[in-house]
Amino acid sequence: MILKRIKVQMKFVGETNCYIIVDETQKKAMVIDPAGEVPKIIEILDTLGAELVYIYLTHCHADHINGVNELKKEKGGKVLIHRKGRENLENRVPVLAEYIGLPPIYVKEDSIVDDDDILHVGDLEFRVIYTPGHTDDGTALYCEKEEMLFSGDTLFKGAWGRVDLPTSDFDSIMNSIINKLLILPENTIVYPGHGKPTRIGDEKPIYLEAKPNID
Repeated sequence: MILKRIKVQMKFVGETNCYIIVDETQKKAMVIDPAGEVPKIIEILDTLGAELVYIYLTHCHADHINGVNELKKEKGGKVLIHRKGRENLENRVPVLAEYIGLPPIYVKEDSIVDDDDILHVGDLEFRVIYTPGHTDDGTALYCEKEEMLFSGDTLFKGAWGRVDLPTSDFDSIMNSIINKLLILPENTIVYPGHGKPTRIGDEKPIYLEAKPNID
C-alpha cells in the first residue's frame, strides 16, 4: 500500500489533509477528501500509474470537497459519501462554502455508503464507520490489514472536531469516538482531516478520563 498526504491551505480554516491511497498490486487508488491541489493529486496518480476508483468524502464540509469536481473530471472515480450527506451536498455545502470564503460548491455523489459497508481498492479492504457528531453525515474509514484509520474531522491528535456548526452535536461526537473509534486496536494509526497523525492508544487515555463526566 502506498499512502500520500497532501496538505491543502484553505482560507479561514488552515490546512486540510487530503489522502491518496494506492494498492500497489492492482494499481487502484482512492482519494479521501480532495480539498484542492488537484494537479498535485493527478501528478501522483499518474506517476504511480494508478486508476482512481473512489473519491471518498468523510463529510460534506466545503474545506474537504473543494477539489472534487475537478478531480472527477480529469480522473474519473465514483464520489462516495454517507447517505445523510446527499441532502447536505444539495442544501448546506453551497452556504457553508461562502462562509469560509469560497464560491458556492455543487457536488453530486455517485453512490452512498452506510455503517459497516466494505470498500475494496484493489486488494485493500476498508470498513465504513459512521461517526456523527461533527456533522450528521460523518464517517471514518478503517483498514484492518494496514492498521490505519482515516477519521475525517471526528478525531484529531489530542482533540475532537468542532460541534458548533449545523448538524453537529457534542454527545454524538463523544459517542462516536469512545464507542466506535477507540475500540479499535491501540496500534491503529489515525490520519485525521486536519493536523498530524496519531494512534488510537495515544488518544484513548484522554477520553477514558473524560468518560465519567460525559456519561
